[in-house]
Amino acid sequence: MSVYDDETKFKKAEHDFINEALANVYDNILRIEEKELKKSSFSDITVKEVHLVHAISLHEPKSASQIAKKMHLSRGTLTVNLRNLERKGLIHRTKNSQDQRVTDITLTKRGRVLYRAHNAFHSKMVDRFLAGFNLDELKVVKHALVNLQDFLDELT
Repeated sequence: MSVYDDETKFKKAEHDFINEALANVYDNILRIEEKELKKSSFSDITVKEVHLVHAISLHEPKSASQIAKKMHLSRGTLTVNLRNLERKGLIHRTKNSQDQRVTDITLTKRGRVLYRAHNAFHSKMVDRFLAGFNLDELKVVKHALVNLQDFLDELT
């Protein structure tokens, strides 16, 4: 067996491991988020709604168009979801003072609490993921994630 064959088998094994790991990580994150929501004061909130709250963020008001673009949702789908978020006390919708055609979307106090809790979970997750990496290794991880995001963006 040549060195090339060994290298090919090794690359395939690494490829398979990474494929399985990415799928497991994705599934585990969703499962943990669902479990934590169910046992919290946000048991009426879905993971999808948490991610919408995250897209709205704590900072300046967002328009429906901005949120739809970020979340890759149609305006109609987003409108239904925003109605649910408003009913659950997570967002405020107000007309933009400069352009009455635009609706500004901001988080309520409850929405900000949910955002911060979700953000804290993600921050801990990233800290653990990056633990022990030196600067050069962090650059490789960042490069790999950019490649992955570019691929996913091409599909949306």
